[in-house]
Amino acid sequence: MNRRKFGKLIAATALQGTLLRAEAQIAAPSASAPRFSCEIGMLKLPSFDRCIEVVAEAGYQGVELTGYFQEWTPEEQRRLMAKMRSLGVMIDMLSGLQASFAIPNQAEEFVTKVREHCHVANGLGCPQINIKSGKRLEGVAPEAQMAAAVDNLKRASDVAAENGINIVIEPIDLIENPTIFLTSVQEGFEIVRAVNSPNVKVLYDFYHEQRAGGNLIEKLEKNIEWVGLVHIADVPGRHEPGTGEIDYTNIYRALGRLHYNRFIGMEYSPTTDPVASLRKSRMEAQQAMASV
Repeated sequence: MNRRKFGKLIAATALQGTLLRAEAQIAAPSASAPRFSCEIGMLKLPSFDRCIEVVAEAGYQGVELTGYFQEWTPEEQRRLMAKMRSLGVMIDMLSGLQASFAIPNQAEEFVTKVREHCHVANGLGCPQINIKSGKRLEGVAPEAQMAAAVDNLKRASDVAAENGINIVIEPIDLIENPTIFLTSVQEGFEIVRAVNSPNVKVLYDFYHEQRAGGNLIEKLEKNIEWVGLVHIADVPGRHEPGTGEIDYTNIYRALGRLHYNRFIGMEYSPTTDPVASLRKSRMEAQQAMASV
């Protein structure tokens, strides 16, 4: 997206975002209850309209977006945001920021892009943005990239805080992306502890972490205060819980014991009817968390 188009998007969404945030606060459940969202790109449905209808029918409160919003006209955006309000669905996270936090000597450019993304998130009533680490760099020591990650995210945290936005960083397993720098939640937690900002946390994707090394619950228990969001999908296949090897019942029980109250994001490709699949996944999570 070019800067002119980006600027128009920011201007078109500012007032609308204020309304969306206010409505989201009114409609929010109790602080002890997690809400549910869905990364709608995984649903493979023909339109954004149908995606938000499916999510609402399944009893979810949020959707995660990667790129949809960048192509909306102002008129289309107003229509879609009105429809989301009528369905009781919010945008809970934006991905797709074209900047990487673990690249040395690019702090100014990185912070500029984070600021732009925060403005767009605010305009869409979205409280959170997802940022990736970028590639492992040839000829650059891992320690140098870790140091850059901490420094860049400290700078970005100030910008995000000014805009009332939270940042989550997402480790990706090497099977998914063989060149990515941040590949484990353990390293992610080391980074956010060093950043030490309440608005910079880790997106704990159980699918990626199972493929990266497993030991999912212990890592969760030791670092729960630094978890900003969890993502759900089974291994192998990236389908709904129960189709693979991850014991999600125990993971949900752990989330319940730890009083996790942020969004639970379903990021899987359904093998059955999307509404039925998402509803079943939500109910299984709620039942397991309530059992502790």
